Amino acid sequence: MIEDAAQAIDATYKGKPLGSLGHMAAFSFHETKNLSSGEGGLLVVNDARFQRRAEILWEKGTNRAAFRRGDVDKYCWIDTGSSFLPSDITAAMLCAQLESVADVTRTRSELWDRYHEGLKDFAGTRGLKLASLPAYRFTANGHLFYVVCSSMAERDAYLDHLREHEIYAVFHYLALHQSPYYRQLTGDDVTTPFLPNAERFASCLLRLPMYASLTEEAQQRTIKTFLSTPRHGVTSVVALAGMENF
Repeated sequence: MIEDAAQAIDATYKGKPLGSLGHMAAFSFHETKNLSSGEGGLLVVNDARFQRRAEILWEKGTNRAAFRRGDVDKYCWIDTGSSFLPSDITAAMLCAQLESVADVTRTRSELWDRYHEGLKDFAGTRGLKLASLPAYRFTANGHLFYVVCSSMAERDAYLDHLREHEIYAVFHYLALHQSPYYRQLTGDDVTTPFLPNAERFASCLLRLPMYASLTEEAQQRTIKTFLSTPRHGVTSVVALAGMENF
Protein backbone atom coordinates (compact mmCIF):
# COMPACT_ATOMS: atom_id res chain seq x y z
CA MET A 1 0.00 0.00 0.00
CA ILE A 2 1.29 3.42 -0.99
CA GLU A 3 -0.03 6.09 1.37
CA ASP A 4 -0.99 9.48 -0.07
CA ALA A 5 0.20 11.71 2.75
CA ALA A 6 0.64 14.82 0.58
CA GLN A 7 -0.96 17.24 3.06
CA ALA A 8 -0.35 15.23 6.22
CA ILE A 9 3.06 16.31 7.51
CA ASP A 10 3.18 16.22 11.34
CA ALA A 11 -0.34 14.77 11.68
CA THR A 12 -1.24 11.43 13.25
CA TYR A 13 -3.94 8.76 13.14
CA LYS A 14 -4.54 6.72 16.30
CA GLY A 15 -1.20 7.87 17.62
CA LYS A 16 0.74 6.87 14.50
CA PRO A 17 2.37 9.48 12.24
CA LEU A 18 0.67 9.74 8.88
CA GLY A 19 3.17 8.40 6.39
CA SER A 20 3.91 5.36 8.56
CA LEU A 21 0.77 3.37 7.75
CA GLY A 22 1.63 2.03 4.29
CA HIS A 23 4.55 0.18 2.74
CA MET A 24 5.51 3.58 1.30
CA ALA A 25 4.17 7.10 1.60
CA ALA A 26 4.44 10.30 -0.42
CA PHE A 27 4.50 13.80 1.08
CA SER A 28 4.27 16.99 -0.96
CA PHE A 29 6.29 20.18 -0.54
CA HIS A 30 4.29 22.12 -3.13
CA GLU A 31 3.71 25.79 -2.37
CA THR A 32 0.19 25.07 -1.05
CA LYS A 33 1.38 22.63 1.63
CA ASN A 34 2.34 23.27 5.27
CA LEU A 35 6.04 23.04 4.37
CA SER A 36 7.13 24.16 0.93
CA SER A 37 10.21 24.02 -1.25
CA GLY A 38 8.23 25.39 -4.20
CA GLU A 39 7.94 21.94 -5.73
CA GLY A 40 9.13 18.47 -4.80
CA GLY A 41 8.22 15.95 -2.18
CA LEU A 42 9.33 13.14 0.08
CA LEU A 43 9.12 9.39 -0.35
CA VAL A 44 8.97 7.43 2.89
CA VAL A 45 9.91 3.75 2.55
CA ASN A 46 8.60 1.68 5.45
CA ASP A 47 9.37 -1.74 3.96
CA ALA A 48 13.01 -2.79 3.56
CA ARG A 49 12.15 -4.70 0.39
CA PHE A 50 11.70 -1.43 -1.50
CA GLN A 51 14.52 0.65 -0.06
CA ARG A 52 17.29 -0.29 -2.48
CA ARG A 53 15.25 0.19 -5.64
CA ALA A 54 13.81 3.48 -4.40
CA GLU A 55 17.35 4.71 -3.84
CA ILE A 56 18.38 3.65 -7.35
CA LEU A 57 15.38 5.32 -8.99
CA TRP A 58 16.15 8.45 -6.99
CA GLU A 59 19.78 8.40 -8.19
CA LYS A 60 18.94 8.46 -11.92
CA GLY A 61 18.91 4.66 -12.13
CA THR A 62 22.42 4.26 -10.75
CA ASN A 63 23.89 2.72 -7.61
CA ARG A 64 25.75 5.93 -6.83
CA ALA A 65 24.47 6.05 -3.25
CA ALA A 66 25.96 2.60 -2.65
CA PHE A 67 29.23 3.81 -4.18
CA ARG A 68 29.35 6.79 -1.81
CA ARG A 69 28.83 4.42 1.14
CA GLY A 70 31.68 2.23 -0.08
CA ASP A 71 29.40 -0.74 -0.81
CA VAL A 72 30.70 -0.97 -4.41
CA ASP A 73 33.98 0.15 -6.01
CA LYS A 74 32.28 2.09 -8.84
CA TYR A 75 28.79 3.16 -9.78
CA CYS A 76 26.92 2.45 -12.97
CA TRP A 77 23.43 2.44 -14.45
CA ILE A 78 21.49 -0.60 -13.30
CA ASP A 79 17.80 0.40 -13.57
CA THR A 80 15.44 3.07 -14.81
CA GLY A 81 15.36 6.34 -12.92
CA SER A 82 15.22 10.10 -13.14
CA SER A 83 16.68 13.21 -11.56
CA PHE A 84 14.69 13.37 -8.35
CA LEU A 85 17.39 14.97 -6.18
CA PRO A 86 16.63 18.52 -4.99
CA SER A 87 19.14 21.29 -5.53
CA ASP A 88 21.23 22.41 -2.55
CA ILE A 89 19.26 25.68 -2.39
CA THR A 90 15.93 23.87 -2.39
CA ALA A 91 17.15 21.40 0.23
CA ALA A 92 18.46 24.19 2.48
CA MET A 93 15.13 26.06 2.32
CA LEU A 94 13.23 22.88 3.13
CA CYS A 95 15.62 21.81 5.90
CA ALA A 96 15.01 25.04 7.83
CA GLN A 97 11.26 24.44 7.67
CA LEU A 98 11.57 20.81 8.73
CA GLU A 99 13.48 21.98 11.80
CA SER A 100 10.52 24.26 12.61
CA VAL A 101 7.71 21.88 11.69
CA ALA A 102 6.33 21.82 15.25
CA ASP A 103 6.07 25.63 15.26
CA VAL A 104 4.41 25.63 11.83
CA THR A 105 1.88 23.02 12.95
CA ARG A 106 1.12 24.91 16.14
CA THR A 107 0.58 28.19 14.27
CA ARG A 108 -1.67 26.63 11.66
CA SER A 109 -3.65 24.79 14.32
CA GLU A 110 -4.24 28.10 16.12
CA LEU A 111 -5.51 29.58 12.85
CA TRP A 112 -7.80 26.59 12.37
CA ASP A 113 -9.16 26.96 15.91
CA ARG A 114 -9.76 30.69 15.37
CA TYR A 115 -11.77 30.02 12.22
CA HIS A 116 -13.77 27.41 14.11
CA GLU A 117 -14.43 29.73 17.04
CA GLY A 118 -15.31 32.62 14.74
CA LEU A 119 -17.89 30.57 12.84
CA LYS A 120 -19.34 28.68 15.82
CA ASP A 121 -22.04 31.20 16.74
CA PHE A 122 -22.86 31.74 13.08
CA ALA A 123 -23.35 28.01 12.73
CA GLY A 124 -25.56 27.86 15.80
CA THR A 125 -27.89 30.68 14.77
CA ARG A 126 -28.23 29.54 11.17
CA GLY A 127 -28.42 25.81 11.78
CA LEU A 128 -25.00 25.13 10.29
CA LYS A 129 -22.88 22.18 11.32
CA LEU A 130 -19.22 22.52 12.22
CA ALA A 131 -17.43 19.20 11.81
CA SER A 132 -14.89 18.03 14.37
CA LEU A 133 -12.13 15.45 14.43
CA PRO A 134 -12.39 12.86 17.23
CA ALA A 135 -9.36 13.28 19.45
CA TYR A 136 -8.76 9.54 19.65
CA ARG A 137 -8.36 9.27 15.88
CA PHE A 138 -6.54 12.33 14.58
CA THR A 139 -3.98 14.85 15.64
CA ALA A 140 -4.51 17.45 12.94
CA ASN A 141 -1.96 19.80 11.41
CA GLY A 142 -4.10 22.79 10.41
CA HIS A 143 -3.57 22.19 6.71
CA LEU A 144 -6.80 23.84 5.55
CA PHE A 145 -10.17 25.19 6.56
CA TYR A 146 -13.07 24.91 4.17
CA VAL A 147 -16.79 25.53 3.86
CA VAL A 148 -19.28 23.29 2.11
CA CYS A 149 -22.17 25.21 0.56
CA SER A 150 -25.48 23.81 -0.63
CA SER A 151 -24.90 24.57 -4.32
CA MET A 152 -22.29 25.83 -6.76
CA ALA A 153 -24.22 29.09 -7.16
CA GLU A 154 -24.15 29.64 -3.42
CA ARG A 155 -20.44 28.86 -3.19
CA ASP A 156 -19.71 31.26 -6.03
CA ALA A 157 -21.69 33.97 -4.26
CA TYR A 158 -19.49 33.59 -1.17
CA LEU A 159 -16.36 33.60 -3.31
CA ASP A 160 -17.49 36.73 -5.12
CA HIS A 161 -18.32 38.51 -1.86
CA LEU A 162 -14.92 37.69 -0.37
CA ARG A 163 -13.08 38.74 -3.50
CA GLU A 164 -15.00 42.01 -3.62
CA HIS A 165 -13.31 42.68 -0.28
CA GLU A 166 -9.91 41.57 -1.64
CA ILE A 167 -9.94 38.25 0.20
CA TYR A 168 -8.78 35.39 -1.98
CA ALA A 169 -10.72 32.26 -1.15
CA VAL A 170 -10.78 29.41 -3.64
CA PHE A 171 -12.79 26.36 -4.56
CA HIS A 172 -11.19 22.95 -4.69
CA TYR A 173 -10.71 20.31 -7.39
CA LEU A 174 -12.81 19.22 -10.31
CA ALA A 175 -13.95 15.63 -9.70
CA LEU A 176 -11.52 13.35 -11.55
CA HIS A 177 -14.22 11.42 -13.37
CA GLN A 178 -15.50 14.72 -14.80
CA SER A 179 -12.11 15.85 -16.05
CA PRO A 180 -11.38 16.20 -19.79
CA TYR A 181 -8.56 13.64 -19.54
CA TYR A 182 -10.82 10.97 -18.03
CA ARG A 183 -13.49 11.61 -20.64
CA GLN A 184 -10.84 11.37 -23.35
CA LEU A 185 -9.71 7.98 -22.05
CA THR A 186 -13.18 6.52 -21.65
CA GLY A 187 -14.74 7.93 -24.80
CA ASP A 188 -18.24 9.24 -25.40
CA ASP A 189 -19.68 5.72 -25.55
CA VAL A 190 -18.83 5.03 -21.90
CA THR A 191 -21.23 6.29 -19.26
CA THR A 192 -19.57 8.65 -16.80
CA PRO A 193 -19.77 7.17 -13.27
CA PHE A 194 -22.29 8.69 -10.92
CA LEU A 195 -20.26 9.75 -7.89
CA PRO A 196 -22.56 12.12 -5.99
CA ASN A 197 -20.21 12.90 -3.10
CA ALA A 198 -17.28 13.72 -5.38
CA GLU A 199 -19.53 15.90 -7.50
CA ARG A 200 -21.05 17.63 -4.49
CA PHE A 201 -17.74 18.57 -2.93
CA ALA A 202 -16.29 19.64 -6.28
CA SER A 203 -19.27 21.96 -6.73
CA CYS A 204 -19.83 23.21 -3.19
CA LEU A 205 -16.50 23.34 -1.35
CA LEU A 206 -14.86 26.70 -0.58
CA ARG A 207 -11.46 27.09 1.08
CA LEU A 208 -10.73 30.06 3.32
CA PRO A 209 -7.22 31.58 3.41
CA MET A 210 -4.84 29.46 5.48
CA TYR A 211 -1.07 29.91 5.72
CA ALA A 212 1.38 30.14 8.60
CA SER A 213 2.07 33.87 8.18
CA LEU A 214 -1.64 34.80 8.18
CA THR A 215 -2.04 37.46 10.87
CA GLU A 216 -4.85 37.43 13.42
CA GLU A 217 -6.03 40.81 12.09
CA ALA A 218 -6.27 39.52 8.52
CA GLN A 219 -7.98 36.34 9.62
CA GLN A 220 -10.56 38.21 11.70
CA ARG A 221 -11.31 40.40 8.67
CA THR A 222 -11.84 37.24 6.62
CA ILE A 223 -14.23 35.84 9.24
CA LYS A 224 -16.13 39.12 9.52
CA THR A 225 -16.44 39.43 5.75
CA PHE A 226 -17.57 35.84 5.36
CA LEU A 227 -20.27 36.33 7.99
CA SER A 228 -21.48 39.49 6.26
CA THR A 229 -22.23 37.68 3.01
CA PRO A 230 -25.96 37.92 2.18
CA ARG A 231 -27.66 34.73 3.24
CA HIS A 232 -27.76 32.07 0.51
CA GLY A 233 -29.04 29.11 2.48
CA VAL A 234 -25.76 27.44 3.35
CA THR A 235 -26.53 23.99 4.72
CA SER A 236 -23.25 23.01 6.32
CA VAL A 237 -19.86 24.34 7.24
CA VAL A 238 -17.17 21.70 7.38
CA ALA A 239 -13.64 22.14 8.67
CA LEU A 240 -10.90 19.60 8.42
CA ALA A 241 -7.17 19.58 8.87
CA GLY A 242 -4.40 17.03 8.56
CA MET A 243 -6.07 15.01 5.78
CA GLU A 244 -8.43 16.03 3.01
CA ASN A 245 -10.84 13.29 3.91
CA PHE A 246 -14.47 13.99 3.28
